[in-house]
Amino acid sequence: MYISSLTLKNFRNYSEETISFENGINILTGANAQGKTNAGEAIFYLCTGYSPRANKDKLVIKTGKEKGSVEGVAKSSYGDVSVKIEFNKNDKKNIYVNGMQVLRVGELLGNMHSVFFNPSELKLVQESPEDRRRFLNISLSQMSKNYFYALARYNKILAQRNELLKNPEKKIIKETLPVWDRSLCSEAAKIIKQRNAFLEELSPVAKEKHSVLSGGKEDLTMNTESGYYGDESEISYAMYEDLKTSLEKDMRLGFTTIGPHRDDIKFALNGMDARIYGSQGQQRTIALSLKLAETEIFNTRFGEYPILILDDVLSELDKYRQRKLISEVEKMQTIFTATGFDRTVFKNRTVNRIIIENGKVKR
Repeated sequence: MYISSLTLKNFRNYSEETISFENGINILTGANAQGKTNAGEAIFYLCTGYSPRANKDKLVIKTGKEKGSVEGVAKSSYGDVSVKIEFNKNDKKNIYVNGMQVLRVGELLGNMHSVFFNPSELKLVQESPEDRRRFLNISLSQMSKNYFYALARYNKILAQRNELLKNPEKKIIKETLPVWDRSLCSEAAKIIKQRNAFLEELSPVAKEKHSVLSGGKEDLTMNTESGYYGDESEISYAMYEDLKTSLEKDMRLGFTTIGPHRDDIKFALNGMDARIYGSQGQQRTIALSLKLAETEIFNTRFGEYPILILDDVLSELDKYRQRKLISEVEKMQTIFTATGFDRTVFKNRTVNRIIIENGKVKR
């Protein structure tokens, strides 16, 4: 899959502009704060309905404007697909796929696939479990609408359960909770089963990608902390029993302490905790290896690679890792952003170079 055109209206610093892309390597160049990252963000937004850099749609609207839109055309082995998203200051959006309006974000997912990496992805290794769960949720939601809807239902039930746990009447909690718990465990089992399968597939590929990028000097291992395995019925039963055991603790704390909303992933390099002992360069390579592995899972499941967006990644890598990275990504459409264009890094490769200046393509 690759995106052939992207049209931005009042998106970030863009007034109105269309950017054309080629299948293969594309590089958006220009000085800082010109709109390179904004273009990559817009592509990911078209694929997921979600901005990786803003938690509200209104934050991506050009200053002084009331509304905006993003539109893109992608080509794949299954045919062309066009997606358009209109958004406004009220955080309402209209989504169109091939000209037909869809009413839920879930119906957008799966039409265009992308993987996004920028320097903030270091959070995957450095920061809280929430960042690692977000990685799982975004990736799996693109791959499976069932996962997306199960996650939405789980979060809704979880919020209701947590609200009930705060009730001062303990008798009411104990009488009402089993109903919520059965529903919670049913949705949790769907989430956990898909996460387990995804991580089982992802782990060896990430290990291989990291070995390539590090020249074989570092061994990456991943350890998941779900604690639940088997089919959906087995997972649901085990979690339901654990919820009964943790009831007193949950009532005391006022929130649910067990479930996929508590999952985490631990990374180790050569047996050492990467969060504690890994350098920033090593942590960046782990995050990049995960993203490269993610593209391979997309290819395995759908028979084609997603659009890979690599924002300001080259400046953070030495020459060896730059060249290894480019060798890894030239088989798919990759959109780099960079302040400059180093011809030696892309030697003997066809590159579509696009210069961005103040929210415009410099022609």
